[in-house]
Amino acid sequence: MLEGKRVIVVMPAYNAGQTLEQTYRDIPKGIVDDVLVVDDHSHDQTVEIVRSLGLKLFVHDKNKGYGANQKTCYQEALKMGADIVVMLHPDYQYPPKLIVAMAALVSSGMFDVVLGSRILGGTALRGGMPLYKYISNRLLTFFQNIISKEKLSEYHTGYRAFSREALSSLPLLENSDDFIFDNQIIAQALYFGYNIGEITAPSHYTQYSSSVSFRRSVVYGLGVVWTSIKFFLQKNNLAKFDIFNKNGRKIGI
Repeated sequence: MLEGKRVIVVMPAYNAGQTLEQTYRDIPKGIVDDVLVVDDHSHDQTVEIVRSLGLKLFVHDKNKGYGANQKTCYQEALKMGADIVVMLHPDYQYPPKLIVAMAALVSSGMFDVVLGSRILGGTALRGGMPLYKYISNRLLTFFQNIISKEKLSEYHTGYRAFSREALSSLPLLENSDDFIFDNQIIAQALYFGYNIGEITAPSHYTQYSSSVSFRRSVVYGLGVVWTSIKFFLQKNNLAKFDIFNKNGRKIGI
């Protein structure tokens, strides 16, 4: 509990057997009420490790994609009574100890969404982020800030905290089941006027860090541009899209 609010950490997992336990061990247990792992039909020992740790587990009967995994994470966390949900990748790329600070920013009521930025503090490249990913991150973020008239340092981090209200009111089921879900949910939060805060989150890339191929990175980048164009068009009443429809499909709890 944090200021009377129930905090649940969700970990969307796929073949995370090499790093999941290490990630879990570093989660601050003082304020985290529960940890939920959603396994997207892994082919390694991920499920067995989660069970040995005694964590809450939800297993997809087939591989549904990273976005679909997050949809399940948030839906199940809300069913468990979460007031604050923190998404943490189980690959140990992001520092679990920052969960306290991120959850506190949400519980304060000042922010509805908090992002753990790899860019703030200038640690991304030192932490091993590939140069091409860093450059594309900066270019896409620059483009999105112009479109949205915001000043976020990064739109592409996988480390986020959400209030219950934000997760239950955004039309998340209209989003992709693939990696572009990450960007769509931030665009939605901005479109619907939720307050977004950021905190420095030094990342650490290893051979086990979750990553997509160069080809899929290009597909993701194009998806980011298209999401931004949709945002601009709907903000200016030039078109309408399901992901920005306030009556769109939401997570059922």
